[in-house]
Amino acid sequence: MFKITVLYPKSAADNFDFDYYINTHTPLVKNLLGPEGLIKVEIEEGIAGAAPGTDATYTVICGLFFPDPETLEKAMDKHGMELISDIPTFTSVVPSMQVSKVYDGL
Repeated sequence: MFKITVLYPKSAADNFDFDYYINTHTPLVKNLLGPEGLIKVEIEEGIAGAAPGTDATYTVICGLFFPDPETLEKAMDKHGMELISDIPTFTSVVPSMQVSKVYDGL
């Protein structure tokens, strides 16, 4: 399985509308990418850092899972710009993205 991870760094200067992200952006992701081979979506909301009393490094980490890199690439080629263009609607954060091979169930 392959995953594109979208990481939204936490910053006091940036805003993040989590309600919009969960209730509008995530359904958009599923509606567009589901027919293109999306297996599942995992969303993590950063609560705290590893050390007591520290802030989380990321406000949100999102994982979009696909069966193979070709399906992922085709889906993102088709709908990636539409999804990226929605980001300023819910945050001023510029996310980082990474594609990974997932070794599940080890």
